[in-house]
Amino acid sequence: MTRTIRVIESIAEAERFLSRSRQIPTHLPAAVQERIRAVFGGDLTPLQVVERIIDDVRSQGDDAVRRYTLAFDGAHLDTFLATPEEFLRARRAITPELEAALRFARDRIVAFHRRAIPRSWIEFDETGAFGQLVRPVDRVGIYVPGGRAPLPSSLLMTAIPAQLAGVRDIVVCTPPGRDGTISPAVLAAAELLGIERVFKIGGAQAIAALAYGTQTVPAVDIVAGPGNLFVVLAKRLVYGDVGIDQLPGPTETLLIADEQADPVLCAADLLAQAEHDPLACAILITPARTLAHKVAQELERQLQQLDRSEIARAALEANGAIIIVPDLERAFDLANLFAPEHLCLLVRDPWRYLDRVRHAGGVFLGETSPEVIGDYTAGPSHVMPTGRTARFASPVTVQTFLKVTSLVAVAPKALEQLGSPALQLAMSEGLTAHAAAIEHRLERTRPD
Repeated sequence: MTRTIRVIESIAEAERFLSRSRQIPTHLPAAVQERIRAVFGGDLTPLQVVERIIDDVRSQGDDAVRRYTLAFDGAHLDTFLATPEEFLRARRAITPELEAALRFARDRIVAFHRRAIPRSWIEFDETGAFGQLVRPVDRVGIYVPGGRAPLPSSLLMTAIPAQLAGVRDIVVCTPPGRDGTISPAVLAAAELLGIERVFKIGGAQAIAALAYGTQTVPAVDIVAGPGNLFVVLAKRLVYGDVGIDQLPGPTETLLIADEQADPVLCAADLLAQAEHDPLACAILITPARTLAHKVAQELERQLQQLDRSEIARAALEANGAIIIVPDLERAFDLANLFAPEHLCLLVRDPWRYLDRVRHAGGVFLGETSPEVIGDYTAGPSHVMPTGRTARFASPVTVQTFLKVTSLVAVAPKALEQLGSPALQLAMSEGLTAHAAAIEHRLERTRPD
């Protein structure tokens, strides 16, 4: 088989490969390292770079943002906010077909998330009223990548759930090009959603500005959206001062396919993820040895036709695998171990196996349900947990931007019923002030 992608036939080796640490990468391209030396006067780790940027933005505000935007994006900006004229030019720049596609995707995403909006609830019984108040955060900052490829879809996928949650103030940050402009498609998507504040800021400086505010960028309550290594590290560092949606790492997909699967489609799905990033992860698990061989050959053939073949090949060589297993049961065991961002079931009667899935950001059933449609028009957010975090984390949803406040209203006549056991528990924990706060009330309700 081709050497572009490793082939694993040992279950033990597959388990080691799938459970290996996929932490946030720390190695940098030479050009990025040189830029860091030029900006900071020496070699710094990515974490040290982000710490310096965050500290500077907190203390210097717009001046630091402006300096780092020039240093890393090559853009000299007097102001960061996209102007009405820029929105107008963006609207004129996109094709009618793209505008229609953005509207179609918006409507699909709205329809999907509208079905899952949590509601406040209050129930009354003989002991009083108890419930939960579900409230949105006040302000959300959306980060939209703009490096290798601007992603207007990511803006839709994060801002729409926030809007449906009831967030009233949404601002966007996206990196500018060297000429100080940003993607017309991103601006058009923002205008389509009624978002008026789009800041031409990228990288860690954008996350710091959103987290702590500057003279022109408002501080937010939650920062959401995917980004590169520096963006993810910055989100990790500011978490606690603000909320974050998640720490999305390089994208990943895992295909489970049986003997009836089409090798052309299998290869196409693997490459669709591999072309994102040299660190992307694309894996096929199958009990069909013949299919494995055909997919490996097909990968080589399709790679020759891709504009981003160099990126895709690097991803397959570093993080790709075709794993041959005895049966589909073992395939699902390995998939749950990996807990993929995207799990694609290219098998006969995929619904039959849905109960076997325990950990995945999203499940795509059948050959007519490619993950790529999930990236754009299926409806669920494509911002999903990576790096095995699907074991405990979820995709971006309306709930990402909501918080819950517990409601307690004890009826006076129920104070004895609830208070006496609470008093005993407080005493058992040695919290005498807790106990006294209850006892004072019980004394007032007991007859003389």
